[in-house]
Amino acid sequence: MTGRFIAIVGPSGVGKDSVMQALAAADPALMLVRRVITRPGDAGGEDFDGVTEAAFRERDAAGAFALSWAAHGLHYGIPITVDASLAQGGDVLANLSRAVLPAAQARFARLNTIVLTASTDVLAERLAARGRETPQDIAQRLSRARFDVPEDMAAYTVDNSGPLDQTVDKILTHLSLSVPSNHKNVS
Repeated sequence: MTGRFIAIVGPSGVGKDSVMQALAAADPALMLVRRVITRPGDAGGEDFDGVTEAAFRERDAAGAFALSWAAHGLHYGIPITVDASLAQGGDVLANLSRAVLPAAQARFARLNTIVLTASTDVLAERLAARGRETPQDIAQRLSRARFDVPEDMAAYTVDNSGPLDQTVDKILTHLSLSVPSNHKNVS
């Protein structure tokens, strides 16, 4: 059986990477996908492979990515190696942009989309704490915080304003009950 590609999506500062790390710690069967990003490797935040834009474009042209997209002035890629994990029945967790969700839905037979939300105050506090954005950048990100997935896409929404363990418990319960392959299951 093919594994699930579990897309974790939501606005900047919602805690996608923290939730993903906690999910993988709680269920070692979940594999975290290490993204390739055109950002310096020492920029902090998630565990990623930092590359130059030229190197990214070369890899993309060579077919090294299962998915790739641009957002916030950067390029992001999901390595093609996820295909082998999925083919072996493994479930993978990936931090995705809303812009690439239609491509993910077309690409992966068993896509499970988890939308994380949080209050504006929580988002602003988290964005400021990570220290990567200017106050103007934070204001821009907050103005885009409303998060909609395509109408024809199944998604499970979880508020991550509270304790991390509550969010993780809700997602693990959902994943244990979820139906295969793009069926509507919105909460």
